[in-house]
Amino acid sequence: MFRAILPEGQILCDRYENTDEGLELYNADDEFIAFVPYNNLHALLNEDVYAADERSIM
Repeated sequence: MFRAILPEGQILCDRYENTDEGLELYNADDEFIAFVPYNNLHALLNEDVYAADERSIM
């Protein structure tokens, strides 16, 4: 699972695809969730990052 970090909040998704203009986010059923333009995307993190006890990633 992935977490897209945006200025307005966060979106969880199971997979994503890179396009020329941004990311297309999809859920576990392979349904489209959202399109996030690259200039609005602060970060895309693997959800496993939050399970780690590493302060530098928070």
